[in-house]
Formats: sequence, C-alpha cells, structure tokens
Amino acid sequence: MGRCGRRTPPGAKLTVPAQSRLLIVEDDPEVQGLMQALLQERGYRVTTVDSGGAMNAVMKQSQFDLVLLDLGLPDEDGLVLARWIRSNSDTPFVVMTARKGRSDRMAALKLGADDFITKPFDPAELMLRLENLLKRYRANDPGAGARILTFSGFSLDIGRRSLQMDDGSTVALTPSEFGVLSAMAKAKNRTLSRAFLLDATGGGVDAPGERIVDVIIHNLRKKLGDSAAMPRYIHTVSGVGYVFRPED
Repeated sequence: MGRCGRRTPPGAKLTVPAQSRLLIVEDDPEVQGLMQALLQERGYRVTTVDSGGAMNAVMKQSQFDLVLLDLGLPDEDGLVLARWIRSNSDTPFVVMTARKGRSDRMAALKLGADDFITKPFDPAELMLRLENLLKRYRANDPGAGARILTFSGFSLDIGRRSLQMDDGSTVALTPSEFGVLSAMAKAKNRTLSRAFLLDATGGGVDAPGERIVDVIIHNLRKKLGDSAAMPRYIHTVSGVGYVFRPED
C-alpha cells in the first residue's frame, strides 16, 4: 500500500463536526496508524480494522458517520465491500487505493462511493474532503434519528421496517421485499443493479442468482399498485437493473 504522504502543515485547522465517528478499513499498519493519528488529532473518534470480515462485523454492531475503505484488502475485493456498505447502510464512504486505473474509480462511484482518493495523498486534502462530506450529509439529514421515507401516498419506516399507506393501513412486506424497497427508496432516481439489490435482501432469499430480484420486484409492484408496462414507482433499466422514480 502507498503511504499517506506529508502531514498537514502546522496551523492548518479544520472545523470537525463534534464527535464524528470514522471507520478506517486499511490492512497496511503504517498507513492505518498514520491515518488514525491524523484523524484523532483533528477531533474524530476513530475505529480501525484491517479486513473486510472485520469491517462487516463492526458495522453490524456500531454506527459510523463515515467509512474510509481501502480497495486492496487481503480477504475481499474492496468493490464487493463498497457494494455491501451501500446495500446495508446510508453511511457515506470514501474509497482509497494505490490503483491508478480509471475503471476502479468509476466502478466505486457507480456502487455508491461518495468520494475517491488515490494513494499517496495529501493529508490536508483528505481532511477537507472528509469535512465537506460530513457537513453535506448533516445538512441533508437534519433529523438523523428520523428514518421515514415518504413517496406518493406511502411511508417507509426504516427503523420499524414497515410500509404504510396514507390511510394508515399497513402493506405486508417480506424481509427481502423490505430490503429491496428500502435500498431503492434511499437511492431514489439512481439505477441499481440486480447484484446490488440482491445484497439488499440481506440473505433472506432461498433461490440462488440475481434473477430472484426480478421476482421480488414483481411482488413489490403488485403491493404498490405499480405496473411494469406503465410504472409509477419502479422502472426497469434494460440489461442493468431498476430505478426507483416515484411520481412525486
């Protein structure tokens, strides 16, 4: 792995949102240590892990404000982990890599990465990117505790894992249907691949393969009063997947 680069010049102060929790996923101990020291010096609360398996475990147990994800981990491809993060959480994440290819950068951004930085990087630039990203997320989610998404006569309660109509009636969803619908609602107007949505089922499907997503989408359309021929909510993107684009 590449090195972080030079440290921020003395006197370069940044305004850090109070008590922001960051997760560093990096297997190079020197880079991990330098990043941890740099971030803690700026007031962040930092957790570090060195593998994809450890990342999955800690993210299931704890909430983070931002994840810094290295693509070159020993046990799992970083792009697979990027897809897992975006399928299972709203947490913003920044991809880090020593790879110079444009394809990796584009793939990470398509999977939902919020930013991309190439090693070795300037710590001052990294800190500014993180600060701006955290501020943007806080501005867009002033009531971070409220996780209710509304669209065209429906309310999707992420915390209670329920879908209600405006008349108060509840729409019964299986765990897999809820996972797929919530993933699409969080990524409104963004095309999601079948592989992405398969991850969003949370392993709650018995049939193998990405085509099970088509079955789940078919069932969701029926429950939403939607139609593949004249979609009001879920639109098919041929050869790719689906996009959630409600009428409102």
